[in-house]
Amino acid sequence: MLSRKRYFKQTFVLIAFALTAGIYVFDGSVAGQTDRPRRVTEDQAPKTPKPEPKQEPKPGSKPAEQQGTGASAQQPPPQQGQKKTDKTPDPEPEPIRIKTSLVTVPVSVTDANGNQIRNLTAEDFILEEDGVKQQLQTLGEPGKTPIELCMLFDVSRSIRNRFDFQREAAGRFLREVLKSGDAVSVFAIGTFPKLAIQRTESVESAIAGTQAIQPTDESTAFFDTVVKSSRYLSDNAVTGARRVMIILSDGEDTNSERFRLGDAQRELQRGDALFYAINPSGPSIRLNKISTKGHEGMVRLSNETGGLAFLPDKIEDLTQVFSQIGAELQAQYLLGYYSTNDSNDGQLRKITVRVPKQTELRIRARKGYYAPKD
Repeated sequence: MLSRKRYFKQTFVLIAFALTAGIYVFDGSVAGQTDRPRRVTEDQAPKTPKPEPKQEPKPGSKPAEQQGTGASAQQPPPQQGQKKTDKTPDPEPEPIRIKTSLVTVPVSVTDANGNQIRNLTAEDFILEEDGVKQQLQTLGEPGKTPIELCMLFDVSRSIRNRFDFQREAAGRFLREVLKSGDAVSVFAIGTFPKLAIQRTESVESAIAGTQAIQPTDESTAFFDTVVKSSRYLSDNAVTGARRVMIILSDGEDTNSERFRLGDAQRELQRGDALFYAINPSGPSIRLNKISTKGHEGMVRLSNETGGLAFLPDKIEDLTQVFSQIGAELQAQYLLGYYSTNDSNDGQLRKITVRVPKQTELRIRARKGYYAPKD
């Protein structure tokens, strides 16, 4: 009996020991699975896509960013029958060029006795350009538009004996004619063109400047000076002013290096300048072919631009001549129009002006102008 109890006791101890050992082994295996990395075979490893090899662009092909990137590059081409959603942008319209070159025409009107006529309106005039009637407008009251004046003094040996009187007469003219808003510049005609007085609106400064000009024994670059002074007038005149050139000379050119009579005429017409010439040599010029040719050249320039050329009998008549020019400037009409010929070809356009309802009036205006050139 005692031996049987001892047997059961031993058996119970063995069973308890076995259970305890099993639990310990189970716990160790679990701990090993969480702490020690598990070895994975090559077949069991997850497969990741291999990067494709980068292809070098072929010669002449466009880079990838130029061929399209992002969603636009992945979109398939539209199938047949499928409408395109992208609209082609409309071409930009060409800019409209508006040509607004105002043509100005100073016009002097007198009766048969030489008296200035001041009571006309734009409706009284008919102006034709190359035979085509133009729509006119008057720019200000007669004689009220500003004057940009350029005076040219011949200081060469040919008029030396009469220079002092010319200078004094010119000074009186400036004081009597120029008003507020007008301007004057002065050139000396000698061996070379010389700007003696820059553009100024001060009459007293201009008069003082002319008194400082002295005669010389130089030769005469007449046409070179006319061209240079016309360009100076064009470059410095204010918009809307009448451009006037008054020259005291015999017109004899002995030293111009670049320009001749035709060049001077074109430059005056391009610059919209009136040309007034005063020849102090008197009637004696008719005894000399060179002097006659010089004066005839000044007559041509004045006729083409709407001015006048004077040949006083004696030097004392200069004062009266200046007074006549002043009276004309103070009664002058300034007509304006936009040409119906809008081609900028740089060609000469012929102008004719008349007052059809009063045919007895004498009309003087420039005979043409040069169109702008693109």
